[in-house]
Parts: sequence; C-alpha cells; structure tokens
Amino acid sequence: MKVVLLAGGLGSRISEESIFRPKPMIEIGAMPILWHIMKEYAAYGHTDFIICAGYKQEYIKQWFANYFLQTSDVTFDYTHGKNEITIHQNHTEPWKVTVVDTGLNTMTGGRIKRIQKYVGNEPFFMTYGDGVCDVDINKLLAFHNSHGKKATLTAVKLKQDKGILNIGGDNAVKSFREKNISDGAPINAGYMVLESAVFDLIEGDQTVFERDPLEKLVEQGELMSYIHEGFWQCMDNVREKEMLEKLWATGNAPWAAKWDKARSAE
Repeated sequence: MKVVLLAGGLGSRISEESIFRPKPMIEIGAMPILWHIMKEYAAYGHTDFIICAGYKQEYIKQWFANYFLQTSDVTFDYTHGKNEITIHQNHTEPWKVTVVDTGLNTMTGGRIKRIQKYVGNEPFFMTYGDGVCDVDINKLLAFHNSHGKKATLTAVKLKQDKGILNIGGDNAVKSFREKNISDGAPINAGYMVLESAVFDLIEGDQTVFERDPLEKLVEQGELMSYIHEGFWQCMDNVREKEMLEKLWATGNAPWAAKWDKARSAE
C-alpha cells in the first residue's frame, strides 16, 4: 500500500526552524522527522511513499536527490579526464519516493486530492509529516479491513500535566490527584487508512481535510478510530523538537524501537 505524507505547510509555529526548510525536514538526530516517519512505515513493509510537498518543496526534492550519494561509499575518479563515479556500498533504504508539488497555499484536503492520480483506486495510508509514534501499522491496517468503513484514524489520549481537584459545593477541595492519560480527550494523531472513495469528498484546493471530508465521513458513519495507547508526539514547537532530540540522543526513542530491532538482527 502507498503511504501519503502531508509535508507542504508553512510550519509557522516553529518558524525558528521552518524559515530555512519545510517543517517535515527539521532534523531529529541529524535526519529529517519525515525520514523517521518513513522508517516507521518501512519497518512494517510499506515502502511506497507519496510526499505532498508545498512550502520550500524544492528542499525536499533536493534532499532525496542527494540521499543515495550521501548514504554511499563513493569513489570519484578524475585521472582520465572524466568524472567516473564508482559506488562501492550504499546504505539507502529500498524505498520508492514520489515528491509532488501540491501548491504553496493548498489546504490539507486539496493536497490529498492532488495526488489522487498517483494513488489510483486503492486504499492508502495517510499521515502528517511532523509527528512520530510507535503504533503497530499492520494492526491498524487489520482493524481498518475488519470494519469495512471508508476511513480509520488513529486516536491517542495526551497525558495531562495538571492536577485534578475534586471541589465540593462549598468550594472546599475534597481531594487531589495527579492527572493521568485517561483524563485526556482523544485527539486525531493522523496515521490514517483511507479508501479511495474519500477523494470524492474533497472539492478542491481550499478543502481542509479535517473539516468537511472528515465531518461527512462521521455523518455517513464511515469513520472509525483505532485507539493507540502507546507513544505519540508531534513537533509543533522548539520545545517539542528538543524533547524528541533528547529521546533520540539517549537511545530512548519509542518510535524507533521496531526498526532498531530489525536493524540489529541484520
């Protein structure tokens, strides 16, 4: 199955970094967060990617154009007046990557609509290019196939960081406890599985996927949620970037556990 990644937004909430490159190309451990997401999917055997680019889309194309050489041992031989290149060994993942310029100001739904011809009439994965998690991709797919609906999204509950107060009618505090993950409202974490029929719900470039299309799916009873109780974290600001960097640097990145295990078994 193809994996569609939204990577075209301005990333204005992390402008300290996105002024130089698209938000999905901001690095965690010297590699773009987009690469981390792709590694997640590849660990479950899904290696055909379609990237919906927009803002600074040339940066994404250039990065992938150079990726093969950057991950290879190369000899450049000029001794015979030619530029002879010999690839001795490369460490590039066996991926197929299609980068599509979906427009600078196109909304999320419009970006998805623009890559319809690359997806065809098949179901596909879709997620955002700025968040990592340790969801079991194949269990997500199996859940989607089991219910027969048009769309599945992954829902997570964010752990809250404030205490819970039980306040009586006289305004006296009756009890106090720390919040836990069960207190949070579920949110859409992305990591979706969509049937091709979803394309018909998108009118054009200005369609925000999270509004009309998803709301129509709800009205039709065609949207299901896959509850993920593990790790998920987006990268909306510098603080969250630094948190992900720390997890990576200390070897405690939950999203990498699956593909780290596969790598160590090689």
